[in-house]
Amino acid sequence: MTLSAITTAAKAVAMDEVDKLMMARPVGYQYPSFAGNSPKAPSQRVHMLILGVDDIQRSAQFYAELGWLQTDNSNEDFVRIDLGGHAIALLSHAKFAEEVLGHPVERDTHPYKGIAFAHFVSKPGDVPEILARALKAGASLVKPVTRTAWGINAFFKDPDGYLFEIDYEDNWVFDEEHHLEAAK
Repeated sequence: MTLSAITTAAKAVAMDEVDKLMMARPVGYQYPSFAGNSPKAPSQRVHMLILGVDDIQRSAQFYAELGWLQTDNSNEDFVRIDLGGHAIALLSHAKFAEEVLGHPVERDTHPYKGIAFAHFVSKPGDVPEILARALKAGASLVKPVTRTAWGINAFFKDPDGYLFEIDYEDNWVFDEEHHLEAAK
């Protein structure tokens, strides 16, 4: 075994010990800054989107009516919806604020927050069909099905005011696992 391989193996063992020590701390423990360490770059993925919602069961029902079902490891306080390698989580707005800030905050109810969830479809006719399903499930129409410079889209709000776009663009395609890719 080379010196480099031994050093790498020793670092891995040491890191396993660090991980174990970190997990042994009590809930609420705040770790000191790791700024002196060489930071590890995150992978180019967002794994879960967490939505603070007013009524978890109402929101779970809304997404179920869209066909997005909660996972078996969901519970009454935290609903997970598997999106095929990614997830949406539903958490009480008050509990989410408490976790992030340590105290509750007023809920911002303005419909435009400068962010939207986009669901791409493979053909233009899917946009009105999915919009109709969302509206039937309790969504609010924000923008009707519209021809755009890049394709066809529509926007709706879920029951908690989160903005969703349904979008068809011919410059995006799906691979065999329905992952989005730029067209070549």
